[in-house]
Amino acid sequence: MFFERHRGGEHAVLVQLQFAGAERDLSLLEFEELVASAGGHPVATITGSRSAPHARTFIGEGKLEEIAAACRQHDAQLVIFNHALSPSQERNLEKALSCRVLARTGLILDIFAQRARTHEGKLQVELAQLTHMSTRLVRGWTHLERQKGGIGLRGPGETQLETDRRLLRVRIKSIQSRLERVRNQREQSRRARKRAELPVLSLVGYTNAGKSTLFNRVTRSQVYAEDQLFATLDPTLARVDIDHLGPVLFADTVGFISDLPTTLVEAFKATLEETASASLLLHVVDISASNRDELMADVEAVLGEIGADKLPQLLILNKLDLIDQAPRIVRDESGRPTAVYLSAVSGEGVDLLFEAIRERLSVTFFDEEIRLDPDRAKLRAALYEMGAVCTEQWESDGSSRLHVRLPLTDWQRLNPQLDEQRTG
Repeated sequence: MFFERHRGGEHAVLVQLQFAGAERDLSLLEFEELVASAGGHPVATITGSRSAPHARTFIGEGKLEEIAAACRQHDAQLVIFNHALSPSQERNLEKALSCRVLARTGLILDIFAQRARTHEGKLQVELAQLTHMSTRLVRGWTHLERQKGGIGLRGPGETQLETDRRLLRVRIKSIQSRLERVRNQREQSRRARKRAELPVLSLVGYTNAGKSTLFNRVTRSQVYAEDQLFATLDPTLARVDIDHLGPVLFADTVGFISDLPTTLVEAFKATLEETASASLLLHVVDISASNRDELMADVEAVLGEIGADKLPQLLILNKLDLIDQAPRIVRDESGRPTAVYLSAVSGEGVDLLFEAIRERLSVTFFDEEIRLDPDRAKLRAALYEMGAVCTEQWESDGSSRLHVRLPLTDWQRLNPQLDEQRTG
């Protein structure tokens, strides 16, 4: 990858401010978990409040001195802000503090760089890193800063800064081209699934809500699942046969987070399109989280960014093992399931999840018994080829009774041939 993270943990001073008029309070606990996920070791936390960010250094002179003192006291070489910083603010802070300064976006990018396992995931992370870095190039080669005339003073034709930017543009264009091929391959796979009428159930939710644990529970897979932020980065698909419904595909996806960097949303567009084309979104929520309503709103915001906010949703209230409630299905006025209370760790309520999924998806399937005369052998063969025959019984007159289950669209296409053959 173009940018490799520093190996090993680092002592870091954390900075989080609250600004007047902010819609919500930032979560200090989540910030600390992000730093821990990146391999950092918080040695001091500086908090405070301001009416607005300082244009030059984001913080005031007093806080600047407080942070510098904390760095000296704990011998910290890294200061991490739980905020977005402009390139000039980062440079000014690094000059004033004499140490590295990292903003929230850079922190999340670092975590993603650690967690990427597949070739596609690494490409997506590198693209996000390069896009982020391209706005933060500084002129490090001052002796090549400007073209000079005269013998011995002529420049190389372009400054080092211009060279760096050109190389970045070339690399970004190359990665975008390779990811476009990945996107086309995914689109072909989605078209194939659509032709096969395989419903796709995409697990979405805030990071660490328990999506991968639930995925492993329902698919009997071994996807990496840990109690940490962004444990899953690369998407995973698994086929599951649900009783009285048939085969479906479950998709485990990267977790969302508040203020998810735009560069990440853009870089992971090929992956997130799996979510945008799902038949049903399973929105997994940590029911034990005190701010779960805010976390759900953050997820909805990201779904809106990728054009998936209008898709049908089933709310999965997970981690029931942490509170004193029983598994259950919540229904709307028409009796349609809207939410399921369960525990992915213990498995309690997973049977209710399957029941809710059946009810939400079964309306798109035709599931009845039909009778075929002996001269309908070609039609019978076609039904078997589609995998639509559940059971078959032969009658004494040579006809057969078939329990067929197939997508409603396929039934409607075959309906003129089959309608007269349905059993009463």
